[in-house]
Amino acid sequence: MVRLATRLNERTLAVSRDNHRPVSQVDRKDTPMTRRYFGTDGIRGTVGQSPITPDFVLRLGHAVGQVLRRTDPSPTVLIGKDTRISGYMLESALEAGFASAGVNVLLTGPLPTPGVAYLTRALRLSLGVVISASHNPFADNGIKFFSARGEKLPDDWEAQVEAALDEPPRWVDSASLGRARRIEDARGRYVEFCKATFGANLSLKGLKLVVDGAHGAAYQVAPNVFHELGAEVISIGCGPNGLNINEGVGATHPEALVKAVAEHGADYGIALDGDADRLQIVDAQGRLFNGDELLYVLVADRLDQGEAVPGAVGTLMTNMAVELALQQRGVDFVRAKVGDRYVLEELVSRGWQLGGEGSGHLIALDRHTTGDGIVSALQVLQAVVRSGRPLANWLEGVSLFPQVLINVRLQPGQDWKANPHLPAAQAKVAPLLAGKGRVLIRASGTEPLLRVMVEASEPALARSCAEQLVEAVKAPY
Repeated sequence: MVRLATRLNERTLAVSRDNHRPVSQVDRKDTPMTRRYFGTDGIRGTVGQSPITPDFVLRLGHAVGQVLRRTDPSPTVLIGKDTRISGYMLESALEAGFASAGVNVLLTGPLPTPGVAYLTRALRLSLGVVISASHNPFADNGIKFFSARGEKLPDDWEAQVEAALDEPPRWVDSASLGRARRIEDARGRYVEFCKATFGANLSLKGLKLVVDGAHGAAYQVAPNVFHELGAEVISIGCGPNGLNINEGVGATHPEALVKAVAEHGADYGIALDGDADRLQIVDAQGRLFNGDELLYVLVADRLDQGEAVPGAVGTLMTNMAVELALQQRGVDFVRAKVGDRYVLEELVSRGWQLGGEGSGHLIALDRHTTGDGIVSALQVLQAVVRSGRPLANWLEGVSLFPQVLINVRLQPGQDWKANPHLPAAQAKVAPLLAGKGRVLIRASGTEPLLRVMVEASEPALARSCAEQLVEAVKAPY
């Protein structure tokens, strides 16, 4: 296998292969298309454009309240948010919608998404709500929900909410209106929770860390967590102004982290995204570790501690090299659809603990009910501290396969599934990739694009096969 160090100046692009599918595959079920508002991670869009408008969000709060009261006569919900300026407006709209349905509201202010999930469970509340568009720019925003157990809610719950949006409002009388109050110690509670996931007999003393909060929800929490565990912390991306979230910093722009680690002579850099459920790590040599590699480290650390790890869950995008490396260690590996909610569903259904995506969404169900960038970083650093081995050493022998992604824009009304040239092209490349590569063809859930992705042990082979498939997609029929 060709070793590809994952550095900033490389463009490693992703594809995937299901554990039980042939080398060449087509994925046609990325996002349930029957839902009008909910996507793979709640409701998201540009502020001021449907559905991210205050009138719709008020209706949404009312509809969710109606659904909650079917099983809970006196529900209380928790609302957290990131640092976007639009969060004030949407928070007020949600609060009004919930109150109008007789639902009490607790407000946390800026708090990471996994912090909302934790507090919802810890405070025995009915629902957790996060106002965030994650890694998107400030002009976008969104709403996502967590169950009373701090877990992402299933599709059927979202279908109930969409049905309730079509019903006329049922305003409660004045005496039954919901009340709202702010939780003043929300950040402190979450900081203590994060610290508790790190080994009680371990410390980060002696480590210098750069922590990049993406000017987002973790700008106060993340530096405190690592500092209180003993690390020397240099903070970047921790000065939000409502307009700069994810702008040139954070997990989606790791070049800022790489630069800061070099400038400060730090041991490692930790980059989160706007709502702090995504993680990227860089070491002192400027090597960037993606979510696929970090998932392998989490599994390897558990194995080294003598813990049983029957399997791990990735997605259709997980690098084939990680799958092979895990299987060599006796760990089964399965792929879920793209999206951390689908990784979580697969983990729960199999009773497994560890899963994640290359983007940096990592889930350790023995530590938290959802993906958490801070907790995931602590799990990785715990492995480093406990073993005395640099992070790069954990990945010796794990050589990421080169991956090529080409997006093909679809014409209005174009049915790419009916293209007669594509099956022939897939049949042609299949023997070239047998045992050393894979193909994934999937439609974007948000844009009129067909994503053609090929992974192979040799870069030239991956590029050649991808171009053959794209040529078939574009051929007239």
